[in-house]
Amino acid sequence: MRLKLNGKEREVEGVATVDQLVESLGIHRMIVVEHNGSILRKEQYAETPLSEGDTLEIVHMVGGG
Repeated sequence: MRLKLNGKEREVEGVATVDQLVESLGIHRMIVVEHNGSILRKEQYAETPLSEGDTLEIVHMVGGG
């Protein structure tokens, strides 16, 4: 399926939910996911299905000071 991920078109295979997408990308840090304009709570990742043409922004938290 084709998604727009962080502003770029991307073809992904074998993922049906936001949780599966994050796992397939190998992201294991604190992140915020926006799916089609809505910010998701972490609990929603597994229950949020992906569809052809969805737009996602995945941002990871960076500490420092």
